[in-house]
Amino acid sequence: MGVSYTGTLIRTGEERATLVRRTYSLVFGSIVVTALGVVFCLSQPAVFQAVAAHPFITMLAMFAPLWMAMRARREFPKNIILTLLFTFIEGVFIAPFLAIAEQRAPGVIGQAGLLTFSTFGVLTLHAAVSKRDFSAWGSFFIVGLWVLIATSLLNFFFQSAVASLWIAAATVLVFSGLLVFDTWRLLRTNQYGADDYVPAAVNIYLDLLNLFLALVRLLGGGRRN
Repeated sequence: MGVSYTGTLIRTGEERATLVRRTYSLVFGSIVVTALGVVFCLSQPAVFQAVAAHPFITMLAMFAPLWMAMRARREFPKNIILTLLFTFIEGVFIAPFLAIAEQRAPGVIGQAGLLTFSTFGVLTLHAAVSKRDFSAWGSFFIVGLWVLIATSLLNFFFQSAVASLWIAAATVLVFSGLLVFDTWRLLRTNQYGADDYVPAAVNIYLDLLNLFLALVRLLGGGRRN
């Protein structure tokens, strides 16, 4: 999501292919682990109630392994273990929201998942085959992300359903743009070091996750838990 990591930069096509393979393996592994986190939370009523009652504590527990993973991003297998721990707790964290969304609009999770992966395929292909320079997209959509955060905080207090829909739609746009930008950086530039597959994967994973959650809100009518 717009952060560069310097190290031993990519010098050959083989090194880039290895970086891309490791990155997407970790992205899809993280998605599976997040789903396991959701299932675990939903199957444990005590955990579900604790997460729903104390989301900020869960958020702190979630970002702690992410912070450690970024510090140890080239220390295999520690970097992988910490990243997967982060994504598992992420699944636990979003489980109450998904449960309520599915209860209010049955089938919305499957629809949002299908749309997310379809969007991922189209945007990844576009970034891969396009000759366009997407460097300007990073700063533009990062600014858009901060605007979204500010408006979401305001709407947290005002609780406007209409505003929630607009915010969800804008979130889809912003993270679609960031997905293109992060994919382009991975495939076309030397902004990552040869062993920086963990930060590259985390960027793309967060783009996909936030895109998915925004689509859940949008398809579910902008309702909030």
